[in-house]
Amino acid sequence: MVRTLVLSNRNHLMLTPLRALAAALALSSCLAAPLAGVALAKAVYGEWGVVQSDQDTTVKPGDDFYMYVNGGWDKRVQIPADRATYSDGTDIEAQAESDLHEIAENAKAAAPGTTLRKVGDYYASFMDTAAIEAQGLAPLKPQLDETAAIASPADLARAFARTVYGFGTSPIAVYLDTDSKQPGNYAAYFTQSGLGLPDRDYYLKDTDENLKYRAAYQAYIEKLLGLAGVPDGAAKAKAILALETEIAKLHWAAEDARETLTTYNPVTPDELAKQAPGIDWAAFLETADLTHAPRLVLAENTAIVKLSALTAATPMETWKAYLTFHTLNQAAPYLPKAFDDAQFDFNGKTMEGQEVQRERWKRALDLIDGTMGEAMGEAYVAKRFTPEAKAEMARMVANLKTALGQMIDEAAWMDPSTKKAAHRKLDAMQVMIGYPDTWRDYTRLEIKEGDLLGNVARAYAFDWTRQTTRIADPVDKAEWGMTPPTVNAYNSFNNNQIVFPAGILQPPYFDLGADMAVNYGATGATIGHEISHGFDDQGRKYDETGAIRDGWTAKDAAAYDAEAKKLIAQFNAYEPLPGIHVNGALTQGENIADLAGLAIAYRAYKLALNGKEAPVIDGLTGDQRFFLGYAMSWRSKRREDSLRARLASDPHAPAYYRVNGIVNNFQPWYDAFGIGPDAKLYVAPEKRARLW
Repeated sequence: MVRTLVLSNRNHLMLTPLRALAAALALSSCLAAPLAGVALAKAVYGEWGVVQSDQDTTVKPGDDFYMYVNGGWDKRVQIPADRATYSDGTDIEAQAESDLHEIAENAKAAAPGTTLRKVGDYYASFMDTAAIEAQGLAPLKPQLDETAAIASPADLARAFARTVYGFGTSPIAVYLDTDSKQPGNYAAYFTQSGLGLPDRDYYLKDTDENLKYRAAYQAYIEKLLGLAGVPDGAAKAKAILALETEIAKLHWAAEDARETLTTYNPVTPDELAKQAPGIDWAAFLETADLTHAPRLVLAENTAIVKLSALTAATPMETWKAYLTFHTLNQAAPYLPKAFDDAQFDFNGKTMEGQEVQRERWKRALDLIDGTMGEAMGEAYVAKRFTPEAKAEMARMVANLKTALGQMIDEAAWMDPSTKKAAHRKLDAMQVMIGYPDTWRDYTRLEIKEGDLLGNVARAYAFDWTRQTTRIADPVDKAEWGMTPPTVNAYNSFNNNQIVFPAGILQPPYFDLGADMAVNYGATGATIGHEISHGFDDQGRKYDETGAIRDGWTAKDAAAYDAEAKKLIAQFNAYEPLPGIHVNGALTQGENIADLAGLAIAYRAYKLALNGKEAPVIDGLTGDQRFFLGYAMSWRSKRREDSLRARLASDPHAPAYYRVNGIVNNFQPWYDAFGIGPDAKLYVAPEKRARLW
């Protein structure tokens, strides 16, 4: 299965299909020269990168390091009414929104037919609410009519396939990406899907909260069907919820669905038809334009077989109601206000805790960034990401790779053969910084004035066609999977790449005017996090080419897993909401990367000092400022409903524990703040996880 790891809690505008940039800067394996801690300009946050009034020094660092660093910020900051979460990344997004807003508004005056004019027309179509109201459901009627006309298993399979590049959902989804066994080629991946609630547990666990969510969901289904004039909405809503409950029963647990080896199950079209005969796969593949796909891969294979059987066993009328609702649900933001409001009331207010809908122009930019993002990306990076920032980022990455190389050499638990495999992978790891060298061509994408829903549908279809037409070609390793304004980063296991968009390389995460210690604690740990993903419990199962091939000896893997189990047990004990614990198994990959990233960044910081002692600033040592930078980079707040959803399905732990649950496994943190056994966060040395 495709493994693309991203940082969570650093909120991003939109994640586009997996892409990656050939490294623009050649990074040598030797130590690159840092800026020696000399600020090029005044720091954006405070004098040297941290606003000390954002701390709460009444809290002992050893009792609650997150609140010691961020307590003042936590007290003064409120989540905006139109948000489910808030962090420093939200401020970066707000600046990006302002930049993109200016670009989109000015694009309306660009020459007709140009990519920039398409951006302007796309944006204007979202803002033209009068046209949207006047058109009503007419733009969606062709798809709704196709659903109403379903009369055979082949018709149903074709309807499922159309959701791949259109509105709606189906119990089995498909996407295209690098083949994990043949990383020079593409493959079509089939995965479990089909739920309207965040995770299977929402259907299967009868807690008071889940019962509330299910009742609200059923009411929302009925309301949306009623707005569309669908008869017997109440009965159909009940049947749809019952169907999704049956789908949920067949889904793998989230922690099982992240396993590399069990989720790579290649099949031929004939084998797929024999193993999962409940769906007309010939009709599906033809409609999805996948008949020429070089390889089909089943992720949760046993679930897919059972979901196919469920498809055949479920009455056609129920599937038609299901597809109608999910088409309306996905299209609702582009339909008249009544549909948009109903969608927000459930998905925004009920499920995420948002108080008000985001301003329309912001949602327009979200849409364009998600479906046509590189069209505005070039202008964004010209304004927000300087060549100096890119060069310093490259120096930091080089230092971090050197640091991990040294740590591999020093790992007493690793056999020489495992070390060689790890070095090969580290040396071959491709680094993408800021933005792609070649921007995507949108010439064939048709955007029409006053046709919002049509524009969205054509943008979806354009991207799917772009992918399917090249599926038999060699993998394009110069392609990016995030747009430049995105406040996030990722590691692609299949391509052995780490990618850092310009959006995350902004203050306070990365600031050329900040103290070097703060930059290494914040952005350095982020870089280390992404590098180390290539060596976490799943990433280590891929070799330097991106192919699934475990180069570690059984002894080394066992030693590594023993340390990982300490983190699993530690995070299982955390209880963010009453009765709801962090899932240590689900979050282990991210927890491993957080701890490894911190250790790598700390060593890289020491390397960057070139043997010199860091200065004391405002009474704080370099090491203390390093850890302050790390904790500050994770400060965030999230509404309870949104947190509940993330705990059920997100492989990332809440930000609070990504600070307190990580630093207490790292001895230099204890040393920096003089923390002893009486501290609340203290973990005895023999119980700490140490991976590098």
